[in-house]
Amino acid sequence: MSAGAMPQPRTSFLRTVKAVAWSFIGIRKNSEYEQDQGRLNPFHIIGVALVGVALFVGALVLLVRWVVAP
Repeated sequence: MSAGAMPQPRTSFLRTVKAVAWSFIGIRKNSEYEQDQGRLNPFHIIGVALVGVALFVGALVLLVRWVVAP
């Protein structure tokens, strides 16, 4: 490792949640994406994304059940 290359610090889990949430909505700046690319933990991204998808699908199911309820 060269003297000029410092490892970038890992970001917090909350930052990962924020990044995934903005990615779901689709309003993510390219500069923020590039910053987070090396900092975010891939396992955290996958976990947060799976929870987000489950919450989204659950909300849709509840909405449909509410709309078609007699």
